[in-house]
Amino acid sequence: MQAHAKAGQIAAVAARPVAELLACPPETGVLLNGAAQCLNFEAGEVVFRQGGDCKGLYLLVSGEFLRKTERLNTRLTLGIARPGDLVELAAALGDGHHTYTMTALTPGTLLLLPIDALRQAFDRHPPLRMKLLEELAREVSRAYITCCLSRTLPARRGAVSAN
Repeated sequence: MQAHAKAGQIAAVAARPVAELLACPPETGVLLNGAAQCLNFEAGEVVFRQGGDCKGLYLLVSGEFLRKTERLNTRLTLGIARPGDLVELAAALGDGHHTYTMTALTPGTLLLLPIDALRQAFDRHPPLRMKLLEELAREVSRAYITCCLSRTLPARRGAVSAN
């Protein structure tokens, strides 16, 4: 029963397709498409650093990227970003400063939607900002559920091996 409830929670906060998140009127879509920049990175290259100015919203097209942060003098690995992931929603929608450092693990390509174009798109079509804020909320919920599951799994493994 509890596993079924957890599965329901995870499904409720599942990531939405990027096309759905960025759905907007044609003129706003043309603005975003025209401003989009394709960026290529080699393994080991830093895409952006925590605390730096956010240049926009990033869509991962290919490759794998590692996300790390430093909080309260502790370095934390936030996980790997993969193709299809939309990253730095918090920075693009918030104060404009990166919340973590992202580095290419493999050669990869990102699509950058520049912050100025995003702001213009938000002015032209305010529901776009709301969709992205909703996705940010789902992202936070997914991280919370993952954190909770990672705390309960080692205890269950220990209980199983004790039998």
